Amino acid sequence: MRITLQDVEYRYQINTPFEHLALHDVNMDIVSGSYTAIIGHTGSGKSTLLQHLNALLKPTKGSITIGDRTIESGRKEKHLRAIRRSVGIVFQFPEHQLFEETVEKDICFGPMNFGVSEKDAKDRARKALEQVGMDEEILEKSPFDLSGGQMRRVAIAGVLAMEPDVLVLDEPTAGLDPRGRMEIMDMFYQLHKERGISTILVTHSMEDAARYADEIIIMHQGTVFKKGTPFDIFSQPEQLLELGLDVPDTVRFQLKLQKELGVRFDRPCLSIEDLATEVKKAMERGNR
Repeated sequence: MRITLQDVEYRYQINTPFEHLALHDVNMDIVSGSYTAIIGHTGSGKSTLLQHLNALLKPTKGSITIGDRTIESGRKEKHLRAIRRSVGIVFQFPEHQLFEETVEKDICFGPMNFGVSEKDAKDRARKALEQVGMDEEILEKSPFDLSGGQMRRVAIAGVLAMEPDVLVLDEPTAGLDPRGRMEIMDMFYQLHKERGISTILVTHSMEDAARYADEIIIMHQGTVFKKGTPFDIFSQPEQLLELGLDVPDTVRFQLKLQKELGVRFDRPCLSIEDLATEVKKAMERGNR
């Protein structure tokens, strides 16, 4: 499912002393089946933008096209449930949204709320649990008897059971240890590849943005500052650092080698394997 934003602006608390411009002149095109990372420091507009992607917020200026629906500012919109079914959002700490007495009921709640029969919802619950790497034997357990990592996977399964065309991930690994973070991110990437789900990752992790995304969008002061492939974005690390953003550890190590040893690299390294290869090339050039 394609999502296009044209000249989007959003103001909080319009016509009050607390009016605040959160987004302005936002233009972006998220292609169907792509994996897009949105990065930016706190207050850059990422969270406000995220809520526009499934019509939780509607623009105060401009328009958003989600699939075959266009939402325009100043126009009363009806039947937004179809959009919210098609665009699933995994918020930070999704386990905080668990509330049913069993895992099965919690996962089934969303699909049944959108008209799916109980039988089909239960089938979806089993499938979604498998997708997040959990056994169906926990279906009758209370979600509150599970570990923190298991609770997060159950909450994610509840979003996947909606069978969305677009999956929006808002810092989905917040609070997890490095191993847990990698497991969750690899799981989302596998789903993206296997099901062709358009995936939008809102993150502070430059490693995750570099590792998984086809395109990265930098938000700054409420608008799109820059967009491009991971190589495009991280080929100018000084620019990111000036914006108060981080860079992947591998790129930071490259910068240190360049500064302290005068080593020259042909391109940014976005993985340990790439870094090892490029360091070897640089050392060979230096020995000639």
